[in-house]
Amino acid sequence: MSEVTFPAMSEEADATGVLSTWFVESGEQVRADQLIAEVAMDKVDTEVVAPAAGTITLAVDEGAEVRQGSVIARIE
Repeated sequence: MSEVTFPAMSEEADATGVLSTWFVESGEQVRADQLIAEVAMDKVDTEVVAPAAGTITLAVDEGAEVRQGSVIARIE
């Protein structure tokens, strides 16, 4: 199993951002390096890609505020 985490976009350990958009749904098959989400922090948008291939399970809803480094999905 691989964990997908909210990327570190700030030097502050407790910094939070927003999961702007999911491009996949729970239960969907993804491939490694596939674009799966977009996140935003301090007016900067960043793309998130799958670290591995498999079935993805989303752990965070769109629009949710998330601490950087937190798990946002799992791939099995």
